Amino acid sequence: MTTIRQRRVGKGTEAAEDQPSEETNVKPDGKILPGPPGGKLWNVLSITVGGFVAISLGLLTSVYVATLHENDLWFSNIKEVEREISFRTECGLYYSYYKQMIQAASIQQGLHGLVYDNKTESVRTINILERMNVYQEVFLSILYRILPIQQYLEPVYFYIYTLFGLQAVYVIALYVTSWLLSGTWLSGLLAACWYITNRVDTTRVEFTIPLRENWALPFFAVQIAAITYLLRTHLQPAQERFTLMIVFIATFLFSLTWQFNQFMMLIQALALFVLDCLDMLPTAKVTWLYIIQISGLLLVCVLQFFNSMILGSLLISFNVSVLIARTIQKNLKKGGLLNRLGKLILHVLLVLCLTLLINKFIKKILNLESDEHIFKFLKAKFGFGATRDFDANLYLCEEAFGLLPLNTFSRLSSTLLFYVYGFVLFLLTVAAVIVAFRNLSGSNQVQEKKEEYTVTLKPDAAYSLAHTVLFGCLALSTMRMKYLWTSHMCVFASFGLCSSEVWKLILKCLHLYTSQRTQVIKYSIPIITLLYISFKFWPGIMDELSELREFYDPDTVELMNWIKSNTPNTAVFAGSMQLLAGVKLCTGRTLTNHPHYEDKNLRERTKQIYQIYAKRSPGEVYGILRSFGTDYVILEDSICYERRHSRGCRLRDLLDVANGHIMDGLGENEPDLKPSLYPRFCEEIKKNLPSYTMHFTRVFQNKTFHVYKLAKHK
Repeated sequence: MTTIRQRRVGKGTEAAEDQPSEETNVKPDGKILPGPPGGKLWNVLSITVGGFVAISLGLLTSVYVATLHENDLWFSNIKEVEREISFRTECGLYYSYYKQMIQAASIQQGLHGLVYDNKTESVRTINILERMNVYQEVFLSILYRILPIQQYLEPVYFYIYTLFGLQAVYVIALYVTSWLLSGTWLSGLLAACWYITNRVDTTRVEFTIPLRENWALPFFAVQIAAITYLLRTHLQPAQERFTLMIVFIATFLFSLTWQFNQFMMLIQALALFVLDCLDMLPTAKVTWLYIIQISGLLLVCVLQFFNSMILGSLLISFNVSVLIARTIQKNLKKGGLLNRLGKLILHVLLVLCLTLLINKFIKKILNLESDEHIFKFLKAKFGFGATRDFDANLYLCEEAFGLLPLNTFSRLSSTLLFYVYGFVLFLLTVAAVIVAFRNLSGSNQVQEKKEEYTVTLKPDAAYSLAHTVLFGCLALSTMRMKYLWTSHMCVFASFGLCSSEVWKLILKCLHLYTSQRTQVIKYSIPIITLLYISFKFWPGIMDELSELREFYDPDTVELMNWIKSNTPNTAVFAGSMQLLAGVKLCTGRTLTNHPHYEDKNLRERTKQIYQIYAKRSPGEVYGILRSFGTDYVILEDSICYERRHSRGCRLRDLLDVANGHIMDGLGENEPDLKPSLYPRFCEEIKKNLPSYTMHFTRVFQNKTFHVYKLAKHK
């Protein structure tokens, strides 16, 4: 197993960049009046300083995670095979296509090898560009080939430095979003500091570099920043068009780089839908955002050779349904409270029914089943019946797909982030409820009196609130998705702490409001918070940066070296998904299965290959493996004798239940499960019994792995 061991060593003040005041800076026709020359100069100075701080923090974050990666693995000193093994599970699979493109005789041959790939899945030719989101690897490999940097920078460093560079984009986007919401770049500074000090819960880029989310989330953050700006009032037409273009580009890049893009944008679309129904966002801008989501996803669909999973996504069905329902119900936002509530309920039901009908129709036409495992998993996860489905249980038993652990909140609270976040969330939720009720009751019809209300909520703040609530629910239910929530948590908390509107509301409720008092609190509390974070966490960050370790996984290195030296280039290997991704990257051998699980045929194939850990006869296992062209099978003791999971969640238990067999060990079994007629294959094969040796010959063994060569019977 891969382990990490200890390395053996021979401030000034600023002006708020808030939205123009509707009382003093706007003409009756909506045009913004120019401010005084001194104020304009001060604003330019503030933007310049704030921009410099944003870029500096982004670059520092990039250097920080790159240094952590180097210190953790001693990446610059380990061998090439060790570097590649450090790209674990699916990360190794994605990086292998970058390596394949780099090593190809030409760019054209490299692309041909991806479009007509017969090494990722044995006895099948698949289109990698259709099946997987690897355009970023293709683009990066082409860039590396055409730039004059080969003599100065190894391909692997070009790759990882690009990912670490995207972290700079990520932090800058979070900084800008918070700045736009609050009107002060001090808020952006606080958001970036929270992101860094809560690194364990905001990113995992330093140890899962090629993971799709590490490519996608920076673009998602840019998209959110652009939407935040788009939702501001008094934008000029040119500003609005430019912002929409930025939203489209960011949405497209986000969709292109992550296979789960459609589910994340569906949550975003739900947030827009709810706010639009409550009249808290301008309908025209929401419509544009729906169209951008659809067009961005369809463009990705074209680039992925009309990937049917994209066409059958719930996002497209939902957005189309909303647009259709809106044309049917034209007077949705007129009438009294009860009238509008009735219309809204009807509207929601209409959208829901249309979404299900359109989605069902598309999947029927395309015969689409690629994403059925996700819905089986969700059905079982939320208690809609137990399942024996192998794929669903495989997800259910993984910690990453479980509930968010409670210790996450204690870590976030240590930096004060969670406390501030909860405080701001409560205040803005109350404000949103009041504003929504006022909108639905029709009391906002006299627009010129709107400024007199004690409680208001700007469109950009309303979107940020809906975004954080929905993605918070996602994170609480599925730990792996917490990175979408915690990064925005930094933005939301810092915005609330630096917002004039929030402090104005609090002080008015306490009958202590004055403009000067609001400004003092708006700046003093964030500065105190920054000082607290700096004094408490700076020593820990320095200690972390000084801790030196090195990569250590001799068993896997030995296995990969043996495969490269003792097997033909055309050999086909079977084994666990995670290990085979490394086999492809390190040796280039053909695989029977791999970790990219978004294909029904691959899921069926993986379940069959995993019978090597089930209670099956040697003849059955041999027949299964040979049907996929297998030459060698790799057995792992860590799976065969697994102790990481409890009984019922071990891989061998999932296979036993799926096969209708009683599980090993003490504990209850479902009444219809029966004892198997055969012992467990991965245990029995090591006894070298004749019934096994006639099919399998052990050719390699160490403390972790056992490799068997399959006999080729006529």
